[in-house]
Amino acid sequence: MRFRFVWVGKTRDQHYKALQEDYLQRLSHFVNVEVIEVKDSKDADRRIAEGKRILEKVDQTSFVCLLDVEGKQKSSHGIAEMIEGWQRDGIREISFIIGGSDGVSSAVAERANAVLSLSFLTFTHEMARVVLAEQLYRGFTIIKGFPYQK
Repeated sequence: MRFRFVWVGKTRDQHYKALQEDYLQRLSHFVNVEVIEVKDSKDADRRIAEGKRILEKVDQTSFVCLLDVEGKQKSSHGIAEMIEGWQRDGIREISFIIGGSDGVSSAVAERANAVLSLSFLTFTHEMARVVLAEQLYRGFTIIKGFPYQK
């Protein structure tokens, strides 16, 4: 299984970058991991421009999980169950998309197979990347019965 992370902009804060890399490294013990950072846009129609860049990086056969405040919230055990379901269904690649500061275009939203929310709270995009990677890692430790999740 492969997890592809497609997000808008770079992780500039070195503290978040270090945490992000740590959890992505841990996650790579369970799945292949790829990170694709697409350029953010300064245009008035930034969601459309960023959306085109995002969709260019998503394979047509990939299962797309969009991170959005309006998405479904899951517990850590719920995320583990979601991962197990993907494994059971034989899904080979999941693309996790985190849009820009204005969200994603309707084209990106329509491409999503699942929409997930990390919290009712609002996070910076850099923080959301870390939380997503950590929760996916935690999900695998739950599946494998490792003590990390406690």
